[in-house]
Amino acid sequence: MARKKKGAEPAEEVAPEKTVATKTPSAEAEPRPGQRALTEEELFQSGQAWYVIHTYSGYEDKVRTNLEHRIKSMDAEDLVFRVVVPSVEEIEIRDGLRRTVPRKIFPGYVLVQMIELQQDNPQTSESEKMRSSKAWTVVRNTPGVTGFVGSGTSPTSLDRPELLSIFKQMRAEEPRIKVGFQLGQSVRVIDGPFVDFIGTVDEINVEKGKVRVLVSFFGRETPVELDFLQVERL
Repeated sequence: MARKKKGAEPAEEVAPEKTVATKTPSAEAEPRPGQRALTEEELFQSGQAWYVIHTYSGYEDKVRTNLEHRIKSMDAEDLVFRVVVPSVEEIEIRDGLRRTVPRKIFPGYVLVQMIELQQDNPQTSESEKMRSSKAWTVVRNTPGVTGFVGSGTSPTSLDRPELLSIFKQMRAEEPRIKVGFQLGQSVRVIDGPFVDFIGTVDEINVEKGKVRVLVSFFGRETPVELDFLQVERL
């Protein structure tokens, strides 16, 4: 062990350097532990298909959690592989704060990647029919699921163009801005030199996050360009 030299000043502790996380586009818009973008090879596996299931409105995330638990508890990892709630990120501005929130692309629907269902195919072996039946049961009997999307009693899988279109929507690199006001709406300025002025929304620039407001200044309407965070709805 090295001796400390007499009279030597204690070494100054250096704070660890902060790192800034960079955003990577993912298969789902909602960030989850270990989540990453799915490759086309993973999306289109031989013997597998993507199906759409109905859920109670507002229960999409709960259904995903319930189904993932059932897959593990029923030892069905070789039958049902992925559960995806199609969504995109939006920047919501409320009460003067900017938040990133997920928005469901198809409220009331969840995507499931699983083995191709073959119960009604007469050429399918009994063992494959049993596997299909178990996979169907795992998904269909999940709490919150009201059924598969399909014709009659036969679930219909998504074709390649449909699936690629959905995942393309979810891979947006920048969150969209959710605008909380409309043209002609009365707003109050809450920051800047025109604070507490009441005005009317004249123009909205979503890309820049700016809004032009007409405020009464010295007896005449004056256009003022403001950030979304500088105004609030009345």
